[in-house]
Amino acid sequence: MQVTILGSGTNLHPTRAAAGYLIQTDLPIVLDFGPRTLSNLLKTGLDRHTIQYLLFTHYHADHFSDFLTFFFDAICHSMFSDVRPALTIFGPPGTKRLFRTMLRTFPNFKDAPFRVTLKEVHDQPFAIGQTQITPLPMTHSDQQVCLGYRVEYQGRSAAFSGDAMVSPNLVSLCQDADLAILDCSFSSHAPGGSHMHAEDCGKVAKKAKIKKLILSHFYETADRSNVVAQARRHFSGPIIKGKDLLTLKVGRASQMD
Repeated sequence: MQVTILGSGTNLHPTRAAAGYLIQTDLPIVLDFGPRTLSNLLKTGLDRHTIQYLLFTHYHADHFSDFLTFFFDAICHSMFSDVRPALTIFGPPGTKRLFRTMLRTFPNFKDAPFRVTLKEVHDQPFAIGQTQITPLPMTHSDQQVCLGYRVEYQGRSAAFSGDAMVSPNLVSLCQDADLAILDCSFSSHAPGGSHMHAEDCGKVAKKAKIKKLILSHFYETADRSNVVAQARRHFSGPIIKGKDLLTLKVGRASQMD
């Protein structure tokens, strides 16, 4: 399994795209599609028109807005070239209502020449090809369900918190994972609000006994502090500060830039 960080920031971070990850198992999967992640997806060299599966943690704009450009581009490609394969979108409760509204409302969206399947998930595992996906609700927003995902393939596991605060579900999601990419929105010197700070990430990593911790989803303030050192106060295992287009081989000692 290989994971590429498409975006390690949030909102209008000056040097980072917002949230997004490319997961490559037997099939390519995009998890979240925040602003500027589509441009980074093009840089990976993967043909975007071969992507058939999207996972969304929730629908704050910094996790979602590049879907609009991706989908419109897919329609244009299918009109003037070969029709792309069907697209399946997984997300929390509310996914069907949101996407059906967009497909009815946005010009050209309702005329997509390829099939779009919408699937709402909550806490029951499901499979994409040979890849096992386990969603769990995270603690983040009172307005919507926010999911974290655990992805397992050929005996390897990667956990993605999405936006989250420390919770029993987050620890369960990350338990003994080979790799965990956690919401490190702030340094330990800033109030976390509805997100974690660096020391929170270290505490979760220690309690869940993960193999490798990746910090991601940085606000600008987090980049002004040594978040790795702060997380290391609680977790002695490998810690990497995420960056856009960092590629990680899950379950191996090495990473690829």
